[in-house]
Amino acid sequence: MSDGKGAKDLSQDRFGKYAASYVASPHHASGPDLWRLVELAGEHPSWKALDIATGGGHTALAIAPHVAHVVASDITEPMLEAARGFILGKGATNVDFALADAEALPFSDESFDLVTCRIAAHHFPEPARFCSEVLRVLRPMGLFLFQDQVTPEDGEAADWITGFEKRRDPSHQFALSGAEWLRLLGATGFSVETEDTFEKRIDLLKWVSDQEGTAEDLEELRDRLRHIPASARDWMRPTGIDTGKAEFSIHHVVISARKTGLGDMGAGC
Repeated sequence: MSDGKGAKDLSQDRFGKYAASYVASPHHASGPDLWRLVELAGEHPSWKALDIATGGGHTALAIAPHVAHVVASDITEPMLEAARGFILGKGATNVDFALADAEALPFSDESFDLVTCRIAAHHFPEPARFCSEVLRVLRPMGLFLFQDQVTPEDGEAADWITGFEKRRDPSHQFALSGAEWLRLLGATGFSVETEDTFEKRIDLLKWVSDQEGTAEDLEELRDRLRHIPASARDWMRPTGIDTGKAEFSIHHVVISARKTGLGDMGAGC
């Protein structure tokens, strides 16, 4: 288990520094994965929603027209302020903002009809605590919409990908596999309703430069891709490693789960 306090301090430092790049990121701002979340949320004019680790605020903004009220939360104050500027600048009038740790949410039990968390959980040191907190703040039959990067079931590949991610962003903790998320949600007490997967192609040069990576950082990441183990290569499918168009894949899962109390309490990840 990672040192939770150290990991969160590191995330706050990194996200505070690069808040503007997350607001501008096309990877976070749009795409079929975001529209799938909106579709799964549906139209609920009376609902109160919470967006955990809102980042640039794109998910909160996308959900806002379909519910009565959204609380956009984040652990990092500069990131939350960047999201506030972005969301209010788009004309949203039903979004409030709150500093919040995803693993210790400052909200009362059964406060929300909908909780969303998109492309953030790989920074959380204790995913089980995060899931328990989501369950706690949801009302009975409340809906949890979750998206994050996932790793393959193969342990060697997952460990290699984690090391590759950490070399670019030390605040990256680890990504679970899709199956591990399903088991964890079931063990927490959720009933999973849908699961969708998305493959995204990443521009290596932009990925590194978005966090002010150096030429040395870029070359080391290129070298890692040159020597990638076969199990990870099949997952990441790197191309053009030594060119200006180097790319690789990451994989995301989008899960909808309901607080029914009927989850598989004997499961575990």
